[in-house]
Amino acid sequence: MTITVGIAGITGKFARVLVASLLTYPEVKIRGYCRDPSKVSANLSSNPNISLIKGDGFDTSAIATFVSGCDVVVCCYLGDDKLMVDGQKLLIDACAENGVPRYVASDWSLDYTKLEFGQLFPKDPMKHIKAYLDAQNKVKGVHILVGAFMDPFFSPAFGIWDPATTTFRYWGTGDEIWEGTTYENAAEYTAAVCVDKDAHGILKLVGGSSTFHQIAESFEKAYGVKANLESLGSQEDLYSKMHELRKTQPENFFSYLFLFFQYYMVNGQTVIGPQYDNEKYPQVKPVTWEDFMKSVPQEQLAGTYFGVGKNV
Repeated sequence: MTITVGIAGITGKFARVLVASLLTYPEVKIRGYCRDPSKVSANLSSNPNISLIKGDGFDTSAIATFVSGCDVVVCCYLGDDKLMVDGQKLLIDACAENGVPRYVASDWSLDYTKLEFGQLFPKDPMKHIKAYLDAQNKVKGVHILVGAFMDPFFSPAFGIWDPATTTFRYWGTGDEIWEGTTYENAAEYTAAVCVDKDAHGILKLVGGSSTFHQIAESFEKAYGVKANLESLGSQEDLYSKMHELRKTQPENFFSYLFLFFQYYMVNGQTVIGPQYDNEKYPQVKPVTWEDFMKSVPQEQLAGTYFGVGKNV
C-alpha cells in the first residue's frame, strides 16, 4: 500500500536528509512543498516518487493543495516565531480540513515539554504547537525528541570543541548527560515513524547518551588521540553569563543562544531519558557519540554540520 508523505520545507537541511531516508521505503511517495522548487536537486526533482508544489508558509490555497491526499505531513520549517507558530497552524488546519490523519511537528529537539515559556525561548513555538495539536480532534500530533544534533555540537558556533587544541570545553562538572542524535539517524527514525501509521504523540528516539568525560573517552577511542577537558565554570556561572549577554548585547543573538541551549541541557531539565522508544523501530540502528566520531575523520569533525544534506 502506498504511503504519501508530505514534507513542508523540502529544501531545508534536515528535509533533504529525510527525503533520502524515506526513499529507502518502496511504498513511500513524497510530496514536497517549498517556495522555490528549483532549489531541489535534479536527482530528486526528477525522481518519479517525488512531486513538488510551490508556495510559501502563508499561502493557504497552495498549502491545501499540498496536504490533500497525504497520509502524513512532516513540517521541516526553520524560521522566525511567526513561521514556526502561525505557519505550522496553517498546515495543521489544512490537514484537519483535508483529512490528513497525522502531523509531524518541527521538533527534533531536547525535551522542551519540561520547560516553562521563556526559559529556552527558541523552543517556545514548539510548546505552542504541541498545545495546538493536543486540542485537535481530527489530526494526531507527532513529536520526535532526539536531544542535541551531534553534527553541529562540534561546530565552532557551539563553542564546545576546539580542534586546534584538541579540547572539549564544558560548563558544570562534566558528568551531566548529553543526549544526541545525528541528522541522518534522526531522519532514519522520522522516516520509520512516517510509515508507522499508528505512531503518534511523543516519541523519544535518541542515538546516544554520554557525559562530557565519556565523550572525551570516545574521542580517544575513535581517533587514538587524547582530548583535553576544560571547565568554563559552574552551571550558576553559565546562567549568569547567558543572561548578562542577552541583557547587554541583545542584538548579538548568537553570542548567547547556544549558552541557553547548553544550560537547559546540563541542568538536567530537558533530559529525555532514561527510557527511549528506539526499540519500536529495530530497522534503525542508533548512532552513539562514539559511532558518530568513528564515521568522521578527525580533521572534518568541526565542519560536519556544514555538509549535512549537500549530497542529497
